[in-house]
Amino acid sequence: MIEENILLVEKKDGVSIISLNRPDKLNAFSDELSFKLQDVLKEAEKDKTVRAIVLTGSGRGFCSGQDLANRSFSDNSKERPSLGDSIRRRYNPIILRLRRMEKPIVAAVNGVAAGAGASLAFACDFRIVSEGAVFVQSFTKVGLVPDSGSTFFLPRLIGLTKAFELMITADKLDARQALELGLVNKVVAPENVMKEALELAAKLAKGPTMAFGLTKRAVNKAIFQDLEELLEYEAQLQEIAGRSDDFQEGVKAFLEKRQPAYCGR
Repeated sequence: MIEENILLVEKKDGVSIISLNRPDKLNAFSDELSFKLQDVLKEAEKDKTVRAIVLTGSGRGFCSGQDLANRSFSDNSKERPSLGDSIRRRYNPIILRLRRMEKPIVAAVNGVAAGAGASLAFACDFRIVSEGAVFVQSFTKVGLVPDSGSTFFLPRLIGLTKAFELMITADKLDARQALELGLVNKVVAPENVMKEALELAAKLAKGPTMAFGLTKRAVNKAIFQDLEELLEYEAQLQEIAGRSDDFQEGVKAFLEKRQPAYCGR
């Protein structure tokens, strides 16, 4: 079934406001949403009237990652989906576009940012976060490895020790903890998230766009130069994890709302 209006775009004063719009699913990624976001980001990059971008989610979530209910699974290992291929086609182009676009991108994190949704926020240049927001590296909850750049960004943003802990435990990181770790720029009341994000983006849109873009290029070269290589490696690892019995059990347990019984293979 084709969903309508799953991505909303508004342009205002040189700012493109992009809103993931599956609020009933906490803006979880379906195939259609991921491809639409790729197209919209490409258009924003080409549009010379757009000088800054705000990326957010509708409703009470930013993005809860992959919509697991959107997937079909089989007990036959030969019929299991290729997660590596899915990541290469659906997620990696988004992450690369966010980093390579020489325009400032502000994530307005209005609620939960989990899995690939957290990666989406990490790839942006600024993160304005609601007091009630949480970041979750939820991959291991279903027997997977972090992807969409999480293994690349998180250690660089907050350091290896805490990043590895969060990726292994899948514990929630609340907004205040994220601020203390330097993961986010600002924490505000829920009702002020978009106001603060738009004010920042409007200020950036009036600034020296070329200088901002060149600065981002320099930062990418200094810190994020190997991003594309790491995204490909994540995809290879996720291909292995996605064919495991633990992944099948993790997803079944999630959909059945029970604790998984992992076997380690």
